[in-house]
Amino acid sequence: MSEDEIIEKWTRGLSKDQLAKIYKREYNMRITIIRSEVRNRHSGRFITNYEALKYVEQTIYRYLKRK
Repeated sequence: MSEDEIIEKWTRGLSKDQLAKIYKREYNMRITIIRSEVRNRHSGRFITNYEALKYVEQTIYRYLKRK
């Protein structure tokens, strides 16, 4: 999920927790696909709810600072 999508969904009314869950799910799915190849089986790392929330909050904070 890009930063623009996060901002758009946040302005529509989704909470930061809901956005963090969505971001975590999408990010971990991408890592799962990357790890499915034998060559990349140890690449990447899954993120936690806390790390996803941190990314979402930083994105929203940057948006508010620009505005």
